[in-house]
Amino acid sequence: MFEEELEKASALYGLPLDRGQIEKFAIYCRLLIEWNEKMNLTAITEPKEVAVKHMVDSLTALRGIEDGESLRLIDVGTGAGFPGIPLKIVRPDMDLLLLDSLKKRVRFLETVVETLGFKGAACLHGRAEEAAREKGLRERFDVAVSRAVARLPVLAEYLLPFVRVGGRAIALKGLHSEEEAKEARRAAEILGGALIETIPVSLPGLSDRRAVLVMKKERATPKIYPRKAGTPAKEPLL
Repeated sequence: MFEEELEKASALYGLPLDRGQIEKFAIYCRLLIEWNEKMNLTAITEPKEVAVKHMVDSLTALRGIEDGESLRLIDVGTGAGFPGIPLKIVRPDMDLLLLDSLKKRVRFLETVVETLGFKGAACLHGRAEEAAREKGLRERFDVAVSRAVARLPVLAEYLLPFVRVGGRAIALKGLHSEEEAKEARRAAEILGGALIETIPVSLPGLSDRRAVLVMKKERATPKIYPRKAGTPAKEPLL
């Protein structure tokens, strides 16, 4: 059921998947449902909704990534692996780091990565504010991506410190994407980002508005950012 729904939804979206990709998505879906019985990973469990609202929605991030681009990508606050794992399935060439602050979710992610046999994928337990200060992670990624973590002024401070100059931060957003893009202009500028590009997207069978927001990195992020854990959410750069 899930495989059929995913095959149909991905084709309708305009990104048809091959049999090998669909099989990997099916394994991921099975693990997601199994682990969800032990811990809270997702409220969405119906096959069609998982296919559209999790898997295809994650793939909309590709709208902010150039075709054929050599890619080192970090998924910040990845939760159950969205959008990072779906992106890795369709772009196996990418070097992926999945970052999450909850250790038990990281154990789930490690299981998925091992089961799918990913090469060039790793999972890290930690907070974005602390990880982005590590020498091996700061400004080392071509792309930092996030889905449903925080409003964009806050998310910009989580993402942009990870991105190299010339790279980009990508946020998958819903109904209030245009409002958030306006709110985050100052934050993006402070953190070394350029004007925020809004790319409208639509998912098969859904009428709600969604968008991929892209912040290009033009200058190095000042060393004082990100601020200490919890501060970006309490005191956004508005």
